Amino acid sequence: MASSPGILTDWPWTSLGSFKYVLLAPGFIYSIYQYVVKDETERDTSTLVIIPLLLWRMIHNQIWITLSRHRTAKGNARIVDKGLEFDQVDRERNWDDQILLNGLLFYLVANLTSKGRDLPLWRTDGAVITFLLHAGPVEFLYYWLHRALHHHYLYSRYHSHHHSSIVTEPITSVIHPFAEHLAYFLLFAVPMLTVLFNGTASLGVYALYLSYIDFMNNMGHCNFEFIPNRLFTLFPPLKYLMYTPSFHSLHHTQFRTNYSLFMPFYDYIYGTVDKSSDSLYQKSLEREEVVADVVHLTHLTTPESIYHLRLGFPELASRPHTSTWYLHFLSPITMGSMLLTWIYARTFVVERNRFEKLNIQTWAIPKFNVQYMFEWQNQSINSLIEEAIVEAEQKGCKVLTLGLLNQGEELNIYGGLYVQRNPKLRVRVVDGSSLAVAVVLNSIPKCATQVLLTGKLTKVASALAYSLCQRGLQVGVLREEELRKLNKSSNAKFESNLMVSKGCSQNIWLVGDDVTNEEQLKAPKGTTFIPFSQLPPKVIRKDCFYHCTPAMKAPPSIQNLHSCENWLARRVMSAWRIAGVVHAMEGWTEHECGYSIANVDQVWKATLGHGFQPLPTPTPCAST
Repeated sequence: MASSPGILTDWPWTSLGSFKYVLLAPGFIYSIYQYVVKDETERDTSTLVIIPLLLWRMIHNQIWITLSRHRTAKGNARIVDKGLEFDQVDRERNWDDQILLNGLLFYLVANLTSKGRDLPLWRTDGAVITFLLHAGPVEFLYYWLHRALHHHYLYSRYHSHHHSSIVTEPITSVIHPFAEHLAYFLLFAVPMLTVLFNGTASLGVYALYLSYIDFMNNMGHCNFEFIPNRLFTLFPPLKYLMYTPSFHSLHHTQFRTNYSLFMPFYDYIYGTVDKSSDSLYQKSLEREEVVADVVHLTHLTTPESIYHLRLGFPELASRPHTSTWYLHFLSPITMGSMLLTWIYARTFVVERNRFEKLNIQTWAIPKFNVQYMFEWQNQSINSLIEEAIVEAEQKGCKVLTLGLLNQGEELNIYGGLYVQRNPKLRVRVVDGSSLAVAVVLNSIPKCATQVLLTGKLTKVASALAYSLCQRGLQVGVLREEELRKLNKSSNAKFESNLMVSKGCSQNIWLVGDDVTNEEQLKAPKGTTFIPFSQLPPKVIRKDCFYHCTPAMKAPPSIQNLHSCENWLARRVMSAWRIAGVVHAMEGWTEHECGYSIANVDQVWKATLGHGFQPLPTPTPCAST
């Protein structure tokens, strides 16, 4: 929002939310109706192209979003080395409003004049006229409009909304108040209406011109430089005809320079070129990929999780992972991407963060939860994880955390398999079990005297049982075999605190993977389910409380944290992810994987010391 919003700031359809696209329905239905009822000689195919064109523009923008976030996460050729925050993501969530506006106006023009109907596929003369008019009147008028928008009166009421984003993303290019977008549409309509009324318009020219506008807009705000220097060496005048990402980035950091639309010609004429344009361009091109101190290695969860990645849809990535109805329409793309990961599997960079002096990256291997259920997938999964560890070693990383990849003893011996195979590793492999135990222990209400432990018994479960017994709490399990397994891994002097629960009367349940619906139904009303696993249990009880998986709130000093980690809330990080950060901050030199586990109290104290805060348990203290 602008600092002092003017008239026509808000978009007219804001209150419709995700249903705003119903506004296109009348135009679309009418175009279909006209095509069906009219004779073949009178049918108009031009309006039928509007919806595919709008879809192409959305796909085009999404490609740029994904590419920009991937490149800036890696760090090479990044221009502005600062992070994004959730407020910017929220401000830019409705980037598709301008595409919707264009669609409505296209339908309006096509139905108000007969010249907008039955356009040919291509006309070269129309293409020449369009781009000459763009290079002349459009660029000239935009330059002076842009300078006017930086006058304090218009800037405070309109343009300051766009400049709220210092670190730009491709979609920042179209984040403007409604009135400002109307002015831009009138500008771009100059060549489009000219060729329409002089009879040289064509569908191909309109599609090409709109794609050119989107391409240049996205490129100018992508925050990484990629235009090779040799282009300007081979053709020096090009610097006046095409801006670069770093050229426009200076406009967002300096505000009073580099006003041009796509062609810097008028900035050179009127002396508003920033003096550091050339040096920033060279510096950005030469910037190398960031060497991460800490790598958090994770994987995809459900097939739809590709859209919830930071590289996916920004709006979905900025909120906890929940099922979204409109993703069902993308099922073909979802299945196609899943098939692609089975065929061409390669680890990729998802996210980067900064915490004090640490560079942190999140890498993802293209595997889904369902693939961990098949034993024949184990070798492929382990190979990808080991390759990532070796790559982190070669790049000089200090710590690598296994995140969701630490799926148990049978897959990789809790990560110890990789250390066994690579005994000379300098990068420390951390599975985060000790911090997960500490988080769960500190989520249990202080007044609790007994808990029930159920689900798949991992080393986290064993460590929890031992720690709880050591603190004098009674730990119940549902089966004799679970009791035997825990007794085997626990100290003999605490065996009296472990027992098979007959009545399931405990109000605190510590649940792991494979907890069944039937087991949850045995819990008394008001029970608090606290997961110790990395994946949350299915919520089936409305009369009980469900705590999140082991996690903590991140300190404000962690930068660029503008996406949610799976199902966790904003600025909440999983214990497994935090464990690697703490390991690096403390300078610990040992691995934490395999059957070993670090000192739980020491890890918890160090984590609190670095500003991470525990999450409140969602239940009042109850007598247990």
